[in-house]
Amino acid sequence: MKMSDFERIRLVILGGAGVGKSCIIKRFLFKTYSDKYRPTVEDLYNREYDLGSVTLKVDILDTSGEMQFPAMRRLSIATAHAFLLVYATTSEASLGCVKQCFEEIREQRADFQDIPMVIVGNKYDLTASHREVRIEDVSEWVFCELPKLKVKVLECSAKDDYNIMEIFRTFVTLSRILPVNGSAESGSGLKRRSSAYVSASSKAKSRIGSPSIGGCEKPKDSSSYLAASTSEGTSSGGLGGAVGGAAEVKSKPRSRSLIRRSSRKTKQQIQNASGAEDCNIQ
Repeated sequence: MKMSDFERIRLVILGGAGVGKSCIIKRFLFKTYSDKYRPTVEDLYNREYDLGSVTLKVDILDTSGEMQFPAMRRLSIATAHAFLLVYATTSEASLGCVKQCFEEIREQRADFQDIPMVIVGNKYDLTASHREVRIEDVSEWVFCELPKLKVKVLECSAKDDYNIMEIFRTFVTLSRILPVNGSAESGSGLKRRSSAYVSASSKAKSRIGSPSIGGCEKPKDSSSYLAASTSEGTSSGGLGGAVGGAAEVKSKPRSRSLIRRSSRKTKQQIQNASGAEDCNIQ
């Protein structure tokens, strides 16, 4: 399988101590549950999921609920592609921890509005006898005070295995990881639309390809060469050599009016230089 057939994302779980972050992960990954509480410092889980033509690699980072590891917390927030914020429906103070986590995300990530987030109230099995946080209050905080976010609010129970699968299905929906029909050229069956999913290599290719293909502040010689290639049917091999193989990167097509103006300009230059013997552009 080609390297382009792999997509990798990192899901970071944040929340206060004792809300059940580790229990949710272990219920989802291993179908197990334990009542014993063991404080987490940092645990990383790796899984691969086959989505047809593409293998999705997922890193799940379980963070500490204590605030004594600020450097680790900042690093986890900086490297995340998606966040799972967990509070306990039986503890109003745990919702305050979630709000604090969100403020840290907003301070560190300029693209926080584009990052998929799921806010989950765990311990739903205890709400019949003891509930301190209503889901309506959480939804009001999210959708009224924090609009334009890619976020969903759920309640779950790691003990009863309630809504655990729904949490991770929601991430696929919010992330807009969708199959792309007719994507044989790219060799990938996933399409990433969130800026949080754009890899550094993709950005580098876009920067390399856009000056020669997109028509942004190019030298006149390069523009004339591209126009001549378009009008006279020059093979793509010449363009690929000119940009060092970056022609494979798709870019925004030029408008027809711009192509016509470039073609007329090229023809005029050819007529003015009709007496010259050497007119090859390297």
